[in-house]
Amino acid sequence: MQSDKQREKRVIALGFFDGVHLGHGALLRRVGEHAGALDAIPAAVTFDTHPENLILKTPAVPLLTSPLDRAELMRRYYGIKEVIVAHFDERMMHMPWRDFVTEYLVGEHGAVHLVAGHDFHFGYKGEGNPERLQALCAQLGVGCDIIPKVERDHITVSSTYIRTLIAQGEIERANQFLGHPHTLTDTVAHGKKLGSTLGFPTVNLRFQPGVLVPAHGVYATKVYVESGESRLAVTNIGVRPTVDDGDRVTVEGYILDFQGDLYGQTVRMEFYKRLRGERRFDSLEALKEEVMRNARQTREYFGQ
Repeated sequence: MQSDKQREKRVIALGFFDGVHLGHGALLRRVGEHAGALDAIPAAVTFDTHPENLILKTPAVPLLTSPLDRAELMRRYYGIKEVIVAHFDERMMHMPWRDFVTEYLVGEHGAVHLVAGHDFHFGYKGEGNPERLQALCAQLGVGCDIIPKVERDHITVSSTYIRTLIAQGEIERANQFLGHPHTLTDTVAHGKKLGSTLGFPTVNLRFQPGVLVPAHGVYATKVYVESGESRLAVTNIGVRPTVDDGDRVTVEGYILDFQGDLYGQTVRMEFYKRLRGERRFDSLEALKEEVMRNARQTREYFGQ
């Protein structure tokens, strides 16, 4: 007896999709095309932890996006209806590549067509590769597309390259390779109430453990609240040397033209441009003046 899930047909993109960049977009767009033609659900399979972290037993590869943001980016920009998050554990690591296709993708998730990148490896010891995947799909009567690498400015679009850009604060260039603004979604937490002392409403967010923190400094950002409306914000990432003497990284957005309380709301912050590095000011008054200057820069950047 098949479950409802198995009876539903899915076209599935395969990959880790960290950052959901332009290279991933080529796979996800192809999924949408086939899903429409086959009257199937456009889906993607991703993993909850980076396979390299378990296989190589090395320090964690820092992620560009949390699993929540990854799924949301796939839905928002590419119309992916279902993001299947596979738990990457010892069982998944030791699963023979054939079983991953026949039992997991086709058996459990009703795959009728698969889309993978040119460098996709899967299954025990990474023995599954694009050629083997295509051959097995042909035997099973399952469609299969292998997407070649995507380049921009003669550079292969990759999560590794984008990580380097974001770590250096080159957010505008990173966004060109991502194909969308770099994003952080989080529930607004209580901060030190610095915003109210300076006269600005602020949101305090955190990057999830294991997610790459961009270069410290001040960024021109947009904040989207639960109602769907957006506001411009000047956002500081760092340890706030003027007001704190600790080393805990905070993400504090000063929201322009906004009155109200966002505590407990889930907001999405999009990063557009790094305005300056983080620095210590002699007084709160000097800090406030600089924030006003950064607010003007942000309005100019967005043409407002």
